[in-house]
Amino acid sequence: MYQASDSRYQSMTYRRCGNSGLKLPEMSLGLWHNFGHVNMLENSRNLLTTAFDNGITHFDLANNYGPPPGSAEENFGKILWDDFRSYRDELVISSKAGYHMWEGPYGEWGSKKYLVSSLDQSLKRMKLDYVDIFYHHRPDPETPLEETMTALDLIVRQGKALYVGISNYDAEGAKKAIDILRKLGTPCLIHQPKYSMFERWVEDGLLDVLGDEGVGCIPFSPLAQGLLTDKYLHGIPADSRVATSGVFLNREHITPGRLEKIRQLNGLAQQRGQKLAHMALSWILKDPRITSVLIGASKPEQITDSLRSLANTHFTEEEIGQIDKILA
Repeated sequence: MYQASDSRYQSMTYRRCGNSGLKLPEMSLGLWHNFGHVNMLENSRNLLTTAFDNGITHFDLANNYGPPPGSAEENFGKILWDDFRSYRDELVISSKAGYHMWEGPYGEWGSKKYLVSSLDQSLKRMKLDYVDIFYHHRPDPETPLEETMTALDLIVRQGKALYVGISNYDAEGAKKAIDILRKLGTPCLIHQPKYSMFERWVEDGLLDVLGDEGVGCIPFSPLAQGLLTDKYLHGIPADSRVATSGVFLNREHITPGRLEKIRQLNGLAQQRGQKLAHMALSWILKDPRITSVLIGASKPEQITDSLRSLANTHFTEEEIGQIDKILA
């Protein structure tokens, strides 16, 4: 039986999530990749225990994570039951629904039918009575926003989630969703957007909305699927995501211009005494409106390496100016 490290809370900083009473670790573990049935269960277990031993208390899932869809939640449920049962109240577990999960008109998007059914399925897969956070995973252009937000409110009132959030909403959509949830009496806890040095759309109003409304923010893909590391400085490695799958990152993304930006950013990171990946994570966390940053990992040592970025999240005005110039 797994025994968590006695020192797990000594080095992690926890930030308050918006205006809520919930605190999240500055770094959270996402189970988007490396937890499906195609992966080794023992490695998935080692990733989770390494994270928790280092103070990462937040594990982020979604109904369709795998592959195949649903298998990440199934495997997480097995590991939770075998190793983390006694630590359940120390964990923040989140899931989401919005993307395609099953066939027919009720298997994706944002209807009340889909969201309630999906969470019921997720709870069974994870062997849980409730999740701590449940997100609507993406805006639905055809379902009234009031219906989607009413479904989130219902889920909290049913006791199936403690908090609710949204993901991939733009500033205008997020403001409307936040307002509806507030009127219903179930505040929006957090927003999960895609955000990195190479993808900065959240700075065009969304972060301002979240800050003004007291809603937390937990970015995903902070390393741009590996581009913001030293992995591609000298070509495309044979074991890289580009070479092996090309689904979320392919050779077209690695242009000469982008490679030059990566090299310049890497040089600045070295001046700061950091690796490029560490600087990319630190750069996101420099903003006080950010609650936590989601990382992924395929090896336990990648988690412990990423944690080193938390040692220096301060940037001088000159460094911020240099980064903006490089990325312009």
